[in-house]
Amino acid sequence: MNLALLLDASARRFPERPAVSVGDQRLYSYSAYGALAAGLAGGFIQLGLEPGDRVLLAMSNNPEYLAILFAVWRAGLVAVPVNAKLHAREIAYIAGDCGAKLCFATPDLASALAKELRVRLVVLGDADWRELAAADPAGIAEGRGEDLAWIFYTSGTTGRPKGAMLTHRNLMTMAVLYLADVDLLTPEDCHFHLAAQSHATGLFGLSHIAKATHQVIPPSGSFSPAELADLLWLYRSATFFVPPTGLRRMLRDPTFAGASIENIRTVLLGAAPVYAADLKAGYDALGPRLWNGYGQGESPCTITAMSKDLLASAIAAGDAERMVSVGFARTGTEVVVLDAEGRPLPPGEVGEVVARGDTVMQGYWNLPVESAAALYGGWLHTGDLGAMDAQGFLTLLDRSKDLIISGGSNIYPREIEDVLLEHPGVAEVAVIGVPDAEWGESVMALIVTREGSVDLQELEALCLQHVARFKRPKHWRIVEGLPKNSAGKVLKRELRERFGPAR
Repeated sequence: MNLALLLDASARRFPERPAVSVGDQRLYSYSAYGALAAGLAGGFIQLGLEPGDRVLLAMSNNPEYLAILFAVWRAGLVAVPVNAKLHAREIAYIAGDCGAKLCFATPDLASALAKELRVRLVVLGDADWRELAAADPAGIAEGRGEDLAWIFYTSGTTGRPKGAMLTHRNLMTMAVLYLADVDLLTPEDCHFHLAAQSHATGLFGLSHIAKATHQVIPPSGSFSPAELADLLWLYRSATFFVPPTGLRRMLRDPTFAGASIENIRTVLLGAAPVYAADLKAGYDALGPRLWNGYGQGESPCTITAMSKDLLASAIAAGDAERMVSVGFARTGTEVVVLDAEGRPLPPGEVGEVVARGDTVMQGYWNLPVESAAALYGGWLHTGDLGAMDAQGFLTLLDRSKDLIISGGSNIYPREIEDVLLEHPGVAEVAVIGVPDAEWGESVMALIVTREGSVDLQELEALCLQHVARFKRPKHWRIVEGLPKNSAGKVLKRELRERFGPAR
């Protein structure tokens, strides 16, 4: 089993179909894209790279990104895509941790990386790149499903990042499950790469390459509601991934108001909690095109999901509880909620979400103790708290580390955040626990307003209408913005460090 077969098959079956464009400029057909991957693979072999060697991808979004991934696999190597927004020293740490033999970089990152890396650096478009791409094409390396394909480094919000080891079987299963559970794609479809190709967008791209869809990168290489609106006038049957913050930006940006919505096939949501208010607004503006998935780098794209039909039905019915569910376990994946002693909980009870299936990682790179803890008992222990109803719908509450314990009572920030986002003056909110001499912890709400100020008394009244009195925020802060990682997740650890002592 080798993931390189996916691109190879599409290049053979649909040689003249468009593979990659930037804006309205078509750059590669599938035959040309397959040839680029085969040439790069040959170049890796000429460099003396051997099966199992790691190749780092420290790159902003670009049209060659997926070809490099498939070339790595074609040569029997292991891809290590990293967040291009990391500091060069953080990228150098990852390169050293995984023992990378080669690093690809885009020109915007090359100078900073050259000062920090201790491995050979190939810059997209330079002489080394051209030489690699012009090498004699290599065949597809023999491989097993258990062979390592991708090391996915976690965001590192709690200490050093850990490298989740994903095999060819993990990612092949993921790619096929997209076709089973999300959309059955055809070459008439297209895929917009609006988010980082090193993360979900690149992973979703495997399914799209397998079905020869058209990969489209916005001219800026990143997410812009105005560019998205322009692309939707050019392309039909478009699918794209955005985190919840991207959905909000899209819906609130006047440049998107005239977009050709009928050309959207699917909006893939994930990477962070999606609140009911955002789902309602998305449904009102876009119709039944929203899909919401829950997963981790340790079991990518995804563990559970709300299909477009399920989500549309819940929104149309005004079923807020079902609306914010992250849905059913994906096909072939088992999901259970456990108590503190590792026993399965009955429907409705809150505990840790665990999962097992062929998308679950093999462990963390060079971290046997952490691997054993994460995969204890044969299950991936996600660290997320949730409850499952009798029908199997999973509702997430919070990360276990974000749970607030006040006076011995558990308080889940998510339910308070859901309530506060119902207020028209609230654009974003984060609820955290801060030290309290009497209660252990008390609740603090950090508010980003939509325009101007917001009446805190109205927010307090809203909380009292919807949640128990002991859960309401004791401390309020109006802030200009919330710190987030590249996936759009709010970094609550940073907020707790900043606002630590209750005051």
